[in-house]
Amino acid sequence: MSKALPSRSENYSEWYNELVKRADLAENSAVRGCMVIKPYGYSIWEKMQQTLDKMFKDTGHTNAYFPLFVPKSFLELEEGHAEGFAKECAVVTHYRLKTNPDKKGKLMVDPEAKLEEELIVRPTSEAVIWNTYKNWIQSYRDLPLLINQWANVVRWEMRTRLFLRTAEFLWQEGHTAHATAEEAVAETKLILDVYANFVENFMALPVIKGVKTENERFAGAVDTYCIEALMQDGKALQAGTSHFLGQNFAKAFDVRFTDRNNQLEYVWGTSWGVSTRLMGALVMAHSDDDGLILPPNLAPIQVVIVPIYKSEEGLQKIDAKVAEIKQNLQKQGISVKYDNRDTQRPGFKFAEWELKGVPVRIAIGERDLENNVAEVARRDTKTKQSIGLDGLTEEIIKLLADIHTNIYQRALAFRNEHITEVKTYEEFKEVLENKGGFVKAHWDGTSETEEKIKEETKATIRCIPLDAEKVAGNCIVTGKPSAQQVLFARAY
Repeated sequence: MSKALPSRSENYSEWYNELVKRADLAENSAVRGCMVIKPYGYSIWEKMQQTLDKMFKDTGHTNAYFPLFVPKSFLELEEGHAEGFAKECAVVTHYRLKTNPDKKGKLMVDPEAKLEEELIVRPTSEAVIWNTYKNWIQSYRDLPLLINQWANVVRWEMRTRLFLRTAEFLWQEGHTAHATAEEAVAETKLILDVYANFVENFMALPVIKGVKTENERFAGAVDTYCIEALMQDGKALQAGTSHFLGQNFAKAFDVRFTDRNNQLEYVWGTSWGVSTRLMGALVMAHSDDDGLILPPNLAPIQVVIVPIYKSEEGLQKIDAKVAEIKQNLQKQGISVKYDNRDTQRPGFKFAEWELKGVPVRIAIGERDLENNVAEVARRDTKTKQSIGLDGLTEEIIKLLADIHTNIYQRALAFRNEHITEVKTYEEFKEVLENKGGFVKAHWDGTSETEEKIKEETKATIRCIPLDAEKVAGNCIVTGKPSAQQVLFARAY
């Protein structure tokens, strides 16, 4: 194996970057800011996608696909939306290249192939989708319209990091239309619950549900609901957002319907999404200095089996037993890899699968066969135990469930230890510098104070928690009255 990973405690950023590459999740591409998601990494994303897709369909949503290109005039129709995304847009101005007469074999933009209207490579799809909905919605009978799409989007980020912030990334984006504001708000909160359910029960990562401040909400939204998670370096990560759009996009694109009273009304909208940024969260929330620690529900390989043998005859006996074990586990929906490569020693294999975060490793030797046992190691605690082969399948099922619970509880304990209530601005700064995590503090509700804190400390209001008890106090900066504490953090 290659040299050890950088230490999390010494250089968290370098540790993360190296782990993503060495665990075969992704690598940088030839295009600055873009990534290649490698097969092992994409397998995790596929599991995320499949799980979320079922959750969306179980709540009545269907998938569609909309164009990659958005006419610039569409993006301009909703003013807040246009201003929010303008700096991140990639723009297509021409539709053809031609050979350069001055440089043989080189290509140049054909000046005669200039587009009549410039096209934006979608940073998000509200504009093109609401323009489409105008043709789909005429009556209350056409509502609600519950659509999701799986797609790629482009946001021209200047500072990029694999999975966390790239110029192109994969995501899903839901776009729904409703007859009333109440229905749209209920949809927004429903999806927030779906996201929280997924992140906690599949990613084993606790989240805080809340609503964004006006400064932090999605461009074009009336309200943005979010789930916020905490990484091991004490920084927050926004793990999902769900937006109540009000009638902003319906009015911008003139999407109206005839209601039950035969009155013409604008529809109410929502949009919501999670992206491959969740892959970054998965790495940062659980992993250690030896590699990934993957939650069993999302691990591409949940169990790896490594044979220990001295002779070809011994290997054949192990092969026969492993085939039986593998079949029994697969019948229970457990993904299994039998690593019987003869090009690597068992120690190398152990280290490789530990790096890749496989939850359970089974080692079987010739003597184990004689004793009808196997050595079972769990990735999260690195403990081993000898388990009888007769009850192995049942024990592995219990073990996988226990691993999920353990890494969730570990992340929850870390998160709870890193929520600190402060009374003064000095205490606020001290906690950010020396402890990190979420800082619970009173804020006077003004954009000016929020911006001042961000400029001076690099901390933002992550959310106003939905379930927090409202306790009156005074803003840590201005001393003005405050009705409720909010959560601040430095964030990705």
